[in-house]
Amino acid sequence: MTEPTPHACYGIDIGGTKIELVACDAALQVTWRKRIATPQGDYTAFLQAVEELVASADAERGNAAASIGIALPGVRDRRSGRQLSANVPALTGQCVAQDLQARLQRPLRFGNDLQCFALSEAHGGAADGYASMFGAILGTGAGGGYCVQGRLISGFNGLAGEWGHWSVPANLLQRHGLPLLDCGCGLRGCVERYVSGSGVSMIERHLGGHANNASDVIALAEAGDARARQALDIHRDLLGHSFAALILALDPHVIVLGGGLSQYAPLYQQLPAAIATHLFAGVEVPPIVPPRFGDAGGARGAALLACQPAFS
Repeated sequence: MTEPTPHACYGIDIGGTKIELVACDAALQVTWRKRIATPQGDYTAFLQAVEELVASADAERGNAAASIGIALPGVRDRRSGRQLSANVPALTGQCVAQDLQARLQRPLRFGNDLQCFALSEAHGGAADGYASMFGAILGTGAGGGYCVQGRLISGFNGLAGEWGHWSVPANLLQRHGLPLLDCGCGLRGCVERYVSGSGVSMIERHLGGHANNASDVIALAEAGDARARQALDIHRDLLGHSFAALILALDPHVIVLGGGLSQYAPLYQQLPAAIATHLFAGVEVPPIVPPRFGDAGGARGAALLACQPAFS
């Protein structure tokens, strides 16, 4: 066991495939981390997994009273406390915050996983020093968070940044011959069904391919596969349109990409032109940059909620 870290707090990022816990010191430096697979389809197993993850951190760090920030996927109904999560369906309809509080018996602060990513990048991350920023996750789903002067703007319903559930215009789907898809949120034609990592492979399969994920599509395109290149071209146009709408709505000073697609370097060169195509003359595309904290951003942002709640 290591020596206890003064004023330490934990951040937990809950995603569709993994749950990550980081322990941070008072300066928000990550001193310890552990990642486990997200239990699929079993809510009780999910609660048990989080409880055991915290217990392992306590044993390793010697901080049994550490406060915890938890980044939950999806949105929480502020009246009933019930969660809606398209990417972790087992949480939908459950009072996740209440049930975790009962199990962990310590100070907890909850945030949206996408917003926690943005908060982390606004504090010491790629957006540090910018007057405003938008953190856009392109992973299993698509969404984000918006910060102004380092402060997270969550909104009346806690939905600020849920750009992934804006609708793709019908004429854009028709241009590319794409179907109108249902979304796990209950709506149809949501941006995340098309511009997320899973959206890339969906487009390639719709064109007649067999890619299982975005990495497969990128590898095929780099090997010269014409269908994969077409899929990436369509994806870039759809993503450019959605980011143009984001700029017109919020006008952030910088956009930080997160999620698996943030590792695809050509996006940073190609996106500005794809966005500009959908903007009127005189509107400048802000810098689009990779994350400084990578996959740990959501967990670190959750820890920031616990350590420095004034920024949430």
